[in-house]
Amino acid sequence: MAEIHHFAYGWLTPSASYLLAVLGSALGLTCTVRLRQASNARQRVWWLILAAWAIGGTAIWTMHFMAMLGFSVVGTAIRYDIGLTAASAVLAVVTVGIGLFVVGLGRTSVVKVLIGGLFTGLGVAAMHYVGMAAMRLNGHVAYGRDRVIASVVIAVVAATVALWLAVTVRGRWAIAGSALVMGIAVSGMHYTGMSAMSVQLHDRISGAQPGASASTLLLPIVLTVIFGLITLVYAVLAAPTEEDRAAVAYLNVRGVTDRVS
Repeated sequence: MAEIHHFAYGWLTPSASYLLAVLGSALGLTCTVRLRQASNARQRVWWLILAAWAIGGTAIWTMHFMAMLGFSVVGTAIRYDIGLTAASAVLAVVTVGIGLFVVGLGRTSVVKVLIGGLFTGLGVAAMHYVGMAAMRLNGHVAYGRDRVIASVVIAVVAATVALWLAVTVRGRWAIAGSALVMGIAVSGMHYTGMSAMSVQLHDRISGAQPGASASTLLLPIVLTVIFGLITLVYAVLAAPTEEDRAAVAYLNVRGVTDRVS
């Protein structure tokens, strides 16, 4: 079996990936608060898309890719199939969006949270293994069944908790604490799945592997993440909160009262 390193750059990649998971979770939970406060269907769709992008795209998929920068196999270079890598990102965003839609449609219930969590968790686990299937290296990749099952269970539990928090959490401190917990869950799922992996190198060197290197994909992904984060932060800061709307309503009432008197 080939020697595998999950922390090729020390604590840099796991720390950065955890911070991305926390930041994405915090923004996603903030967007779900605005989703619950939305007054019409158009606003609800807008906040649903932003929440799915924040949690699925940033907290989950970007965390996954950042962690993969620290992954290496001694004796072979690693390349990534761009199509499968992109598909894994889309899978994460879409499954989180569907899960949020399920729990947010009508009155919230335990059954909805469980159904949404199961679907989203399986989707997140699928995202992880699709992303791993995108790897191209000079060897045969295998996975230990028990740890794969454990990673799927963690993904389902984490998704269920995330959806429950999405429909219940209010207040900045509650969101911050929930984001820290979600970051641990997302990172735990990733590294549990990675620990299930083993590689048997081929006897013959097959030459350069097809696909893009992680460093090649890093720049476009970083630019996409930065643009996405700026959009999310701007949307959250620019949108009026319930307190803002209450203040405007109060001022309008005062204005009418003053004119009448």
